[in-house]
Amino acid sequence: MKRAIITGATGAIGSALVRELISRNIEVLVLCRADSNRIDRIPEHPLVRKIFCDLRNLDQVENTTGYTYDVFYHFAWRGTIGPERNDMYLQNENVKNSLDAVRLAQRFGCHTFIGAGSQAEYGRVEGLLGPNTPTNPETGYGIAKLCSGQMTRELAHSLGIRHIWTRILSVYGPYDGERTMVMSVINSLCHHTVPKCTKGEQEWDYLYSKDAARAFRMLGENGVDGKTYVLGSGSIQPLAEYIKAICSAAAPDIEADFGAIPYAQKQVMYLGANISELQEDTGFTPAYSFEEGIRETVQWYKENY
Repeated sequence: MKRAIITGATGAIGSALVRELISRNIEVLVLCRADSNRIDRIPEHPLVRKIFCDLRNLDQVENTTGYTYDVFYHFAWRGTIGPERNDMYLQNENVKNSLDAVRLAQRFGCHTFIGAGSQAEYGRVEGLLGPNTPTNPETGYGIAKLCSGQMTRELAHSLGIRHIWTRILSVYGPYDGERTMVMSVINSLCHHTVPKCTKGEQEWDYLYSKDAARAFRMLGENGVDGKTYVLGSGSIQPLAEYIKAICSAAAPDIEADFGAIPYAQKQVMYLGANISELQEDTGFTPAYSFEEGIRETVQWYKENY
């Protein structure tokens, strides 16, 4: 891989992937909005160039760079949190945008399209999530991600483009959304406020964004056409233990208030990734423990907020 294209490059995974690729001397083309208030997350670097466009207008973007590219990473997605997850019209629009991204990949000469799916495609499952785990999404977001994975695969193959789909579990790190569990707890602690949490009995799998970026880079190089990979650390522990680690890194004198808020109506109580195929096909192994990743994330937060 010499050149790659990324949509959604201002999110936690996308921004980490930009940095991972340029560290490997891979040229990166970022597709982003000119008026994005997060554009400063994209590093100014000789290997990074930008094309300004709206996610809803990918079908109007032409290749004016004078280059062909190898891998197209599609992370951009609207309505990922809150009530918009069940806005069926918005989620349906995301599927169309993903199909437009595949055709855009063709116009830029890409041989591989890699899409970012979600654990929401599975619904609530007791047990490790693998590529062949039955899917039963319970939200418009999960339904649209599942549909997007299947439809972009068919379109990509019809255009002669390799297709790889990922189902991402819980990724944390710099530029993560402020409403995620990790960032909301860090925010409370750094403002000397006691984090109010559920009992924390959920068994979850967390992956640091730098590790996620490395996994995506390795999939671009060695991922198998037509496969779906579950992206996680492969390590599971109760949510309460993760929260205690965050407290230890951010404010050791503050303890979280466990049980202060109830579980959500459709609370996912078990979220673990079977990453054996990812490891076998790419050689990926997480380099960061949760404690190491959290220390870096807390340091980043304190330097930027």
